[in-house]
Amino acid sequence: MKKLLLVCLLATTSLFAQSKAPKQSNLESITLAGGCYWCVEAVYENLNGVQSAISGYAGGKNANPTYEDVSTGRSGYAEVVQITYDKNVTNLDEIFKVFFTVHDPTTLNRQGADVGTQYRSAIFYKNEVQKKAAQTVINDLKKAKIYDSPIVTTIEPLTKFYKAESYHQNYYENNKTQPYCQMVIQPKMEKFEKLFKSKLKKQK
Repeated sequence: MKKLLLVCLLATTSLFAQSKAPKQSNLESITLAGGCYWCVEAVYENLNGVQSAISGYAGGKNANPTYEDVSTGRSGYAEVVQITYDKNVTNLDEIFKVFFTVHDPTTLNRQGADVGTQYRSAIFYKNEVQKKAAQTVINDLKKAKIYDSPIVTTIEPLTKFYKAESYHQNYYENNKTQPYCQMVIQPKMEKFEKLFKSKLKKQK
């Protein structure tokens, strides 16, 4: 009788544990640097399948960097966007396609008028799968000779991501009338919307 009770108890405990176990998440994240994070964030916020696009800093050594620190170009940090996406809706390949479409991966430490190591083109990987995928897409682009100049995008390990100050989040959406948004971000948005029309969250 005691053995039967023990078996019943173990079975009940097992079922309880299973019910409490979290479901496997379909969400994944990748951290990208493609110049000013306002531009990168604005694009990915409109890509179907992206749950969030958060502006921040990665690639430096000193903890808790501020915008002022990073703006000096001496901190080692890059302006990045951490993109969290639903793998059932989009995938890493599509994320990279957008990335290499909306920024210039051939200008070293520069995007347009934004100059400095903080504006470098970089992919920050968190595991070997992401590292290999990044290496593959860059190699494929080189073989296809998509660009006239060499690709300078770096592939760096993501050691730590720091979220940028609150006023940098959703910057484009909150400041569309600002000159930078109209002259720099808007053209990138228009290019993205034209080339990835079927992938937008809201069809236009």
